[in-house]
Amino acid sequence: MRLRHIEIFQAIRQTGSVSAAAQLLHVSQPAVSKVLQHAELQLGFPLFLRVRGKLQPTPEALLLEREVDKVTESLQGVQRLAQSLRREPGHRLRIGSTPALALSLLPPVINEWTQRYPDIRCELASAHSRELVQNLLMRELDVALTFKRPDHPGLKAQALAHGVLVALAPRGYWPDEEEGQPLALHQLANAPLIGLSSADPLFARLESYLQAVEPPPRISIAVQTYSLARAMVESGAGLAVIDPFTALGASRASTIIRPLSPALPITLYALTRADEPPPHTLEGLLQLFADRACEQLQRLDS
Repeated sequence: MRLRHIEIFQAIRQTGSVSAAAQLLHVSQPAVSKVLQHAELQLGFPLFLRVRGKLQPTPEALLLEREVDKVTESLQGVQRLAQSLRREPGHRLRIGSTPALALSLLPPVINEWTQRYPDIRCELASAHSRELVQNLLMRELDVALTFKRPDHPGLKAQALAHGVLVALAPRGYWPDEEEGQPLALHQLANAPLIGLSSADPLFARLESYLQAVEPPPRISIAVQTYSLARAMVESGAGLAVIDPFTALGASRASTIIRPLSPALPITLYALTRADEPPPHTLEGLLQLFADRACEQLQRLDS
């Protein structure tokens, strides 16, 4: 099938008729019929049958749908990339971050940045690390903030701040005088722990870290984001081991924070594409992210 065949095929699937497909594509009805006939002639089987006044895909067409959808998604990606390459440089920054950073570090930094430079337009997005990497490679983002260093030759990572994972618990779980004190690994034994999704970049490290705990923590709830883990702790559902930025956003009246001992370090990275210089405005923004991240981390020691 040619790309034009696929376009017509998709339009008829969506609308259920040749005339409606023609209106959707802004072409004449005979043009749609001609392309459909040509596609069916090349394939050697019909793609649609008329059922109660509507065109329904044949069994053969239904088998083609999955592969056709892949081609359509690829074409949409090409269109998005072309639009990104066509943009006017220097006047827009597209910033992505993991959900944890989108709710903790991103808002105050972007607020300060846009006050400094009101003529610069910022577009913000939140996604998991794997999606951020893909969006950068597709040039849909200029920079991404994540705790995971990418293993991809097309990207480079700049370390902005270094911290450690912390344990967050409902207030009263530990004595108040232990707030901020290191939490020994054995103190997590048999604890009601909110688990992380296996898709999380820190999941494997945390799982390895907890292997020495006996008896192991009791994990009956697993979440995909640190912000949801924090909310579960605030509701009293159990403890969570999360990043310090998310933990610092929890209610101090209802939660208590303690760093792990031995420490489980994490790094905040800014990811950009390796094959092109970043926008000239980005260097100052990344410095602001680094400064504010370090300020937040210092609050753990106060």
